[in-house]
Amino acid sequence: MKILVTGGAGYIGSVAVRRLAERGDHVVVIDNLSQGHLAAIGGAVPVVAIDISDAAAVRDTFREHQPDAVLHFAALTIAPESVRDPAPYWRVNLGGTLNVLDAMRESGVPTIVLSSTAAVYGSPRRSPVAEAAPLAPINPYGASKLAAERAMASYADAYGFAFAALRYFNVAGAAGDLGEDHRPETHLIPSALDAAAGRREPLSLFGTDFPTPDGTAIRDYVHVEDLADAHLLALDALRERRASLGAMNLGTRDGASVREVLQAVERCTGMMVPVHEAPRRPGDPAKLVADAARAREVLGWTPRRSTLEEMIGSAWQWRERHPDGYRERS
Repeated sequence: MKILVTGGAGYIGSVAVRRLAERGDHVVVIDNLSQGHLAAIGGAVPVVAIDISDAAAVRDTFREHQPDAVLHFAALTIAPESVRDPAPYWRVNLGGTLNVLDAMRESGVPTIVLSSTAAVYGSPRRSPVAEAAPLAPINPYGASKLAAERAMASYADAYGFAFAALRYFNVAGAAGDLGEDHRPETHLIPSALDAAAGRREPLSLFGTDFPTPDGTAIRDYVHVEDLADAHLLALDALRERRASLGAMNLGTRDGASVREVLQAVERCTGMMVPVHEAPRRPGDPAKLVADAARAREVLGWTPRRSTLEEMIGSAWQWRERHPDGYRERS
């Protein structure tokens, strides 16, 4: 199989690229390198440095490489930024996805797995959240990803594609020498690790009065390697069934509060995490964890590495070895 991976030099995409290559698939990466890193790919996998917003470049890449399937990770993902400046989120997350789908249609590529998000649910009333929960995103990030899902479903119905949309909750951890290096970093675990190591200002703790046992919000975390497993399982299931799988949540159902995460960071590092308490952010639900029963039933997917200790421990080991992220390897 030749697999085209958009956003393949990014945090999650690079782990999936390595898994595909290790099992013998031929991989081609599209990445504009705004958040991705060539050092995460190495020299064995070809990287086409284009933006998925460039329809002609995407089309040319498909024509040249003729992939059999697509893993579509490329997206903008910072929810607060999407509120301040929504235009690029619609242009990339929806417009770029349409460019990929049009190139697939033109080149006869029948299969795609979409990297989606729990942000499509907005602030759900019930938790754990199942795929049948109301879809009510509260920011342009979530809305643009939901629009991409819907576009993909309509293309699949009309043009014979087979697709799966994998809705992540929160991703964490490192896969050996592949880790998380966003600029700026907005995720809780790497931000807490950097705060403990004195590499950033004290961490802002948004809300201490939620109706949860310790007053802080509860979220569902999944190890990046477990997430990569799900993508390969979805890809294989689509190839075998030749029919769309629809949307599936990826999470553990357990969840951890912000304070529990910070305590785990302190145990793993042996250092205190400096914290600045701040008011809740608008729209933040008290608890957001996944009902991932459908992924278990359809894909046979079970997260195997997603304890807090394993996720935080692997992320800390990576940051200790790479205090400047991928910058020192560029």
